[in-house]
Amino acid sequence: MSTSLSTGQLYTVAEVAAMMRVSKMTVYRLVQSGSIQSIRFGRSYRVPQSAVRDYLDSANKGADYSI
Repeated sequence: MSTSLSTGQLYTVAEVAAMMRVSKMTVYRLVQSGSIQSIRFGRSYRVPQSAVRDYLDSANKGADYSI
């Protein structure tokens, strides 16, 4: 978690899970491990659009899309 995030748009954990087509628990694990940056508001988390993009870009590096 970082306080110097350029936020843009903020997504809920459920919205990130739907975009990534994973469960909410998977997104919570990514947040807790620090794999994806987030901002905590009380008991809930918000994930900046840039953090989602950065995570997906880093996850796709070296991926082979050939069939």
